[in-house]
Amino acid sequence: MIKRDLILELSAISPLDGRYKEKVKELVPFVSEMALIRLRVELECRYLIALSEVSLIRRLKTSEKTFLLSFGKKMTDGQILRVREIEEITKHDVKAVEKMLREIFAKTSLKDLIEWVHFGLTSEDINNLARRLMIISAVKEVCIPFLDKIVDEFIEIAEKHKATPMLGRTHGQAAVPTTLGKEMANVAVRLNREVRKLEAMRLTGKLNGAVGNYNALELAAPEIDWIEFSRKFVESLELEPNLITTQINPYEDEIEMFQAFQRINGIVLDIDQDMWRYISDSWFTQEVKQKEVGSSTMPQKVNPIDFENSEGNIVIANSLLEGMARKLSVSRLQRDLSDSTTVRNIGVALSYSLLAYKSLLTGLKKVHPNKERIKASLNENWSILTEGVQTVLRRAGVKDPYSLVASFSRGQRIGSAEWGNWIDELDAPTKTKKQLRSLSPESYIGKAVKLTEFAIKEIKASRNS
Repeated sequence: MIKRDLILELSAISPLDGRYKEKVKELVPFVSEMALIRLRVELECRYLIALSEVSLIRRLKTSEKTFLLSFGKKMTDGQILRVREIEEITKHDVKAVEKMLREIFAKTSLKDLIEWVHFGLTSEDINNLARRLMIISAVKEVCIPFLDKIVDEFIEIAEKHKATPMLGRTHGQAAVPTTLGKEMANVAVRLNREVRKLEAMRLTGKLNGAVGNYNALELAAPEIDWIEFSRKFVESLELEPNLITTQINPYEDEIEMFQAFQRINGIVLDIDQDMWRYISDSWFTQEVKQKEVGSSTMPQKVNPIDFENSEGNIVIANSLLEGMARKLSVSRLQRDLSDSTTVRNIGVALSYSLLAYKSLLTGLKKVHPNKERIKASLNENWSILTEGVQTVLRRAGVKDPYSLVASFSRGQRIGSAEWGNWIDELDAPTKTKKQLRSLSPESYIGKAVKLTEFAIKEIKASRNS
């Protein structure tokens, strides 16, 4: 059995169903085809209950309502496979669900309600709701909790190293000192803000027939207020009712969620590349796993593969998200089917995102700050103090201090002794020179510690709101 599973893994075209199958398995109950079938069934059953509640069909027994409410979640593998068998004939996924339910109901006390299954609906009434419920579950049950773990990891590093001085670089060049904790807090805040936006998003839903006008429903049962019926039904699913649509529920809400993931993934990509650079500069060291191999020819290597894998998977995820966002806002006239095959890749985009998040978190847990190397890099060129010095000299009334400092420091590597000598020779007030003599790369960190504390406080408050 194990060998058979391995062969299936090795023969999979998509790495999500092969090499990475175990790493994305949390998403299977939410974004797989099986999950979609279950949701379609659940919605058809809930619709039947709703028809009963407005007295369009007979009053349902308590046992019948219990059966209908639980059937989608309790479907057997055989029943799910039966849907696919029917679809092979009908070539229509929602019609296959309807026919399967007819078969099931024919053997129960619901047999008199068979003709009310999918009454007056179009397939997109079911699909638009099922897909959005699928996305919401995947995002809230899997993606957000995992992103919060990443934020927590950065908070832990930030808290521990909030006062650890570190060289800041702009344009890749030595710029101004910061602290390791402040830079980790910056990442945590960026990520947390976007995750909280994602968490607050609400998707929409529609239940209004073939072109959005309730035509068949209004004709067959004009005594029912179908607009109000659809509003209540959609709200019962904790979706926002969209009453003005064509056959499809426009995708702007889903696109907004895709773009939220794109922003989150952009931050993750930024983190991946920065961590890669920190490791390259030996500012972070990686744990050595004795049996792991870093190179087929260079035995000494310990590669930052987790951050590299995260980067690669983020690029694939964002490519899919961008492509779907671009495509789904366009549909010919009242409907064409090009969206249907496109949205089947939502689970793929979320899976590649999750792969990236997992690799990032794994990488973070395997690295440790190399405080000696960080300190050495910080102190090897004291020219990083020139920003502060020229600003102090401005306040002291020294003429054109920027040019004065630039003539001494621009493009130069300056040691502590040279720096001290230059300060001694400055034509500046004694009090000012005394202040500058006490300055060092390790002490010139501004409000970095307090900002780190603010950041951690903000994140914790956002989780409790």
